[in-house]
Amino acid sequence: MSTKTEPWYVHLILYVVIALLVYVLIDVSIVEPGRIVKLKKYYKEESRARMENLREAQILWFEKYGKFTDNLDSLVEFVKYDSTVMKVREGIDTITGKPSDPFAKLAHGQFDPDSLYTSPRSGGRFTLEVDTTIIADTIIDRRGRVRGIDSTVTIGTRYLLSSPDSDDRIGDVHNDALKNTASWE
Repeated sequence: MSTKTEPWYVHLILYVVIALLVYVLIDVSIVEPGRIVKLKKYYKEESRARMENLREAQILWFEKYGKFTDNLDSLVEFVKYDSTVMKVREGIDTITGKPSDPFAKLAHGQFDPDSLYTSPRSGGRFTLEVDTTIIADTIIDRRGRVRGIDSTVTIGTRYLLSSPDSDDRIGDVHNDALKNTASWE
């Protein structure tokens, strides 16, 4: 009875295959989920910071023009080039001595107006809507006859900013109580 032993290189190949499988198992089960969680956290925080900066821009726009805008391009250009925004950003609070810049710094440590267009996850544009309210008033003379209908159209008293990648929203076009309120607050 002779037993034939397997050559040493067969065992070496099996050990290498086992080591590679252990490495892949550790990577797939421990390391990769950690990376995914960090990436999701980054996307959520960055998207919300950009949306909060857009809310601050809408507030400054409302203070200057008396209504909100639904044009994201105009809003970002307003933040970039308007002198009242620059004064607010460069100003200092007289009581606390801190800068009065209402815009939050993004993940890279600076405020970048060009980043306000898109969500960091997909690169999709944020959606900005404003309300349109029509108030109709009937004009009746002393005899009870209808003389006309007077209507007033109001645009931009409320806005809704929504993210293309999540259910995050700021404001509401139907409810004054939710004006400038974020869904995650």
